Amino acid sequence: MIVNINPQNPQLRLIGKVVEILKSGGIVVYPTDTYYGIGCDLMNPRAIERIYQLKRRDKSKPFSFICSDLTNISHYAKVSNYAYRTMKRLLPGPYTFILEGSKLVPKIMLTKRKTAGIRVPANEICLSLVRELGHPIITTSAATAEGESFHDASLIHDHFGKQVDAVIDGSPVSGEPSSVVSLIDDTPQIIRRGAGDVSLFE
Repeated sequence: MIVNINPQNPQLRLIGKVVEILKSGGIVVYPTDTYYGIGCDLMNPRAIERIYQLKRRDKSKPFSFICSDLTNISHYAKVSNYAYRTMKRLLPGPYTFILEGSKLVPKIMLTKRKTAGIRVPANEICLSLVRELGHPIITTSAATAEGESFHDASLIHDHFGKQVDAVIDGSPVSGEPSSVVSLIDDTPQIIRRGAGDVSLFE
């Protein structure tokens, strides 16, 4: 099922329709400010399991997840003053920040060091989904097994078919990955250079 949602003013009725799918354990594809993402409710272990199978990913490699804003992040991660100030300058934006996860984060979503990758993309559609759902959503790129990413919702729909429950056709996406920066122990470390400017951490 393809759902056309306005990227500037997402229609609440349609966001609600997708949120119902997420609440029932569904997997959805949605636009972000980098790639199209595949996601589910962070609190639904069965849905997370489905995404691991879909991506053929090792369980020892947790997925990142999307929060709606800084306040939302502070529920799911330990945010120091330094981390808060840094993220406030850069979010929403094409960054994934590695932080120590809180007790609310399911264990399967944490590394052995109890860290998690957290995003707040500059994309109103996925932020609306998180706000309406009331939980973060998993994010992993909607790509082929060979790692080729899609820029077009209808191609994603054709590729994944019944493996996903809904594909949101929203804004065009850049197709460039997010920059990944660890803020553990207030010592910034650039893990991956991507769409976001990381000169602040150099």
